[in-house]
Amino acid sequence: MVVANMIGAGVFTTSGYSLADLVDRRYVMLAWGIGGLIAICGAVSYGQLAQRISESGGEYLFLSRLLHPAVGFIAGWVSLLAGFTGAIAFAASAFETYAVPESVRPDWLKPGIVGIAAIVVFGVLHSVVLKTGLWTQNLIVIVKLVFLSAFVAFAFLHFPSGWDGMQVQVDAADFSIYALAATLVWISLSFSGFNAAVYVTGEVNNPKQNVPRAMLLGTTTVTLIYLALNFIFVMGATPEEISGAPDVAAVAAQAIGGNFLSVWVRIIISIAMLSSVSSMIIAGPRVYAKMASDGVFPKLFYATERDQMSVPATAIWLQVILASIVVHFSTIRSLLDYLGFTLSVSAALTVACVFWSRRAEDNRLTRVIYGVIAALYVFATIGLAVLSVIGRPQQWVGFVITIVSGLFVYFLMARFRRAD
Repeated sequence: MVVANMIGAGVFTTSGYSLADLVDRRYVMLAWGIGGLIAICGAVSYGQLAQRISESGGEYLFLSRLLHPAVGFIAGWVSLLAGFTGAIAFAASAFETYAVPESVRPDWLKPGIVGIAAIVVFGVLHSVVLKTGLWTQNLIVIVKLVFLSAFVAFAFLHFPSGWDGMQVQVDAADFSIYALAATLVWISLSFSGFNAAVYVTGEVNNPKQNVPRAMLLGTTTVTLIYLALNFIFVMGATPEEISGAPDVAAVAAQAIGGNFLSVWVRIIISIAMLSSVSSMIIAGPRVYAKMASDGVFPKLFYATERDQMSVPATAIWLQVILASIVVHFSTIRSLLDYLGFTLSVSAALTVACVFWSRRAEDNRLTRVIYGVIAALYVFATIGLAVLSVIGRPQQWVGFVITIVSGLFVYFLMARFRRAD
């Protein structure tokens, strides 16, 4: 779950845009390294929260129990619109970009159709044929990791010696803290799946041990993979070729290994996008089902028991419909700005719960260590989000609309509960 959620669209689309803003490839690699450290701090902090509250529900559950039900509902609303709906649409759109490039797309195949079809297929698998869906999910993740490892090994072995593309510095680029912050907010989207395990905590054996372990090991492993991949992406072709490219991985592969490697990379990334879509369709609806069981979301979205697991079939199809709509009406770049900022704020607020939720059995030193780790995540995430908004004020628009609409729905649901 953790690896499948993390290795999604962001890592295969972000570096082209990042290089366009940062200019110097060293800054792009620095940004990915910082992003990995922040994500590891987040994984450790979410693990602490999962040890305190061992139920499914993610940010909604933690904030509802530890802060206030209204704040928890807003977090669940953010998960619905951004954390999963927007992220699924992002992954599905990236899948289509790599699987059906413009050079081979027939005139009759309209943009968005392939991405929407992928969402619907996994909606069927995870809501109707549960065991088949889970086996499919695991198989795709295994294939993805094997293919990505093979690609990294091939690329490093086939970098031409003395090739100009390996030159780290292009020009003497002026460093911009605002551009770095915006890039890190985008990169945070690539790492956002580090908390995936908390959405299914209630269905995990020995969750207090296995959920934190899964998040820490998964995040550390993916960080190393990301650093290797992005070194290849930003060094594998000339800056002019990859700057601003949405399919930066395929462009780099073309420069390193020609058409053969480029085609294989498109296949590998298409598989990676499918696993990301699949895992988020598993995780997201569990949040809405938990909200329904708490009475803050319509009862229609309750989970039902099937194959000894809780299957929120109606919530899954709500997720499928919303994600399909977003695929139809949005672009990858607009989703990057909206998702990166909105999810950063939600995750930072959740991790802040570590400060006032301490376990009695923790000694003073343990509390200090985990407090420092949580503080690093919160201040880094909020600070970067604020800096990115200064550079791109339009990011506020989607965030404000999400929060205001969530408050409206919360008070509307509260009124209906009082009427009942």
